[in-house]
Amino acid sequence: QVQLVESGGGLVQPGGSLRLSCSASGTIFRINTMGWYRQAPGKEHELVATITSGGSISYADSVKGRFTISRDNAKNTMYLQMNNLKPEDTAVYYCNLRQFGATYWGKGTLVTVSS
Repeated sequence: QVQLVESGGGLVQPGGSLRLSCSASGTIFRINTMGWYRQAPGKEHELVATITSGGSISYADSVKGRFTISRDNAKNTMYLQMNNLKPEDTAVYYCNLRQFGATYWGKGTLVTVSS
């Protein structure tokens, strides 16, 4: 089993920054893919960014150039640096880990972008 715990959410003004963290524990294999997803009120779950254990990265078009995903494999921790935040980034952000056919989710952390 794998447990994922997100932190770092909160209230920020438009144009501000936040850094989310996802700490993973349990049985984690060396080869895996971690990612951030989000769900805004009244909208569907959407992919934000993913990063493999080898360091390959992809971003949703809506966050390219503003968000940066990274991970520390030694600490089993993933990060999402979010800059130039917009009101439309308001959502619950979820951490995700996929390994050998299994998928795990955190409980989410709320990010609110508002003046």
